[in-house]
Amino acid sequence: MKRSTDRILTSHAGSLHGTPAMIDMMKGQPPGEAPGADQAAVVKQGVKDVVRLQKENLVDVVNDGEYTKGLGLGWMTYARARLGGIEIRPLSEGERAGNQSITAREEIPFADYFEDARAQGQFGGAGGFSRTAVYAAGPLSYVGQADTQRDIEYLKAAMAESGVEEGFLSALAPGTIEHWLRNDYYKTEEEMVFAIADAMHEEYKAIADAGIIVQLDDPGFPDGYLIHSEMSVADYRKFLEVRVEATNHAIRDIPEELVRLHMCWGSFHHPHTTDIPLSEIIDLVYKVKAQCYSIEAANVQHEHEWTVFKDHPLPDGKILMPGILGHSSREFVEHPETCAQRIERYASVVGKENVIGGTDCGLSRVAHPSIMWAKFKAMGEGAAIASKRLWGK
Repeated sequence: MKRSTDRILTSHAGSLHGTPAMIDMMKGQPPGEAPGADQAAVVKQGVKDVVRLQKENLVDVVNDGEYTKGLGLGWMTYARARLGGIEIRPLSEGERAGNQSITAREEIPFADYFEDARAQGQFGGAGGFSRTAVYAAGPLSYVGQADTQRDIEYLKAAMAESGVEEGFLSALAPGTIEHWLRNDYYKTEEEMVFAIADAMHEEYKAIADAGIIVQLDDPGFPDGYLIHSEMSVADYRKFLEVRVEATNHAIRDIPEELVRLHMCWGSFHHPHTTDIPLSEIIDLVYKVKAQCYSIEAANVQHEHEWTVFKDHPLPDGKILMPGILGHSSREFVEHPETCAQRIERYASVVGKENVIGGTDCGLSRVAHPSIMWAKFKAMGEGAAIASKRLWGK
């Protein structure tokens, strides 16, 4: 994994707006549905286009836009098609898709807001993938070998065409898959999460063996605290310890320098006043055997947490990728100087060579593709400003 040895590098958390051809192709498809085999040519070209656009807009470490997973919610739902032993069933009236609501804790102080929002179809109130539930109905296995090899092939071809040296592919972490997978087979939830880890290991290993960075997408790492509203911080830390162990089991035999962990607080647009503070879980983040940690740092609930690293120093050899760009500022483009200052704050506490500019979450959540690309360009320009001040050249 490249480090910021003579300038600040940039990357991002994963899902990107589709290119015009991708958006047109996916119109009318249910949220989170992956493209079909008959759409392969458009997707392959889309990956080439989005890699080129990332390079043009000053992104150093690129990905495939997560296009093979489907636009929008595909990052969360794609693993349904890659795991054997699961069943998808319609939800009963009033039943929610996940094991619990991702907003359960926040609904206590903001009950009226969530009631109004659901009436307007938000937070699983209507339609799409939220009308089904997914069950572990038998032994879990990995059946996505061909899909993963396609993802690798598309990204490597696109990188070669655009002359990009380093890329990553996102893959759901075991604890986040557990969020939407109901247990109808294993004796305990812990047994199920380790079964997920065993199955998904094959995907992670294939990506790393191809020389591509594996990004473990794990919003479940901190947002499980929002789901399990009955848990105290101490209880949640015990819960999380098991999921960290399962994650490390899933990435066994994979070099740390080919793994980065992306975590966020769910990224849904709501107040987030009950998010667990980073300081309460940073030691557990460090236990994940990844070289790079990607965290939310640009939004108004977490921007202040750069100071956490004063009391909890980044371990030797690790890299931090704080969010310099926010998805919560949907229509706003950050000023390059804002980006530079955010980078410099983190450089001041973890060292400039240990910082990579990133995003809070996938920027497919911002209002329009043109805004997304303007954000990336602003981060690249901000990284250049920060680099000049940090390296004095």
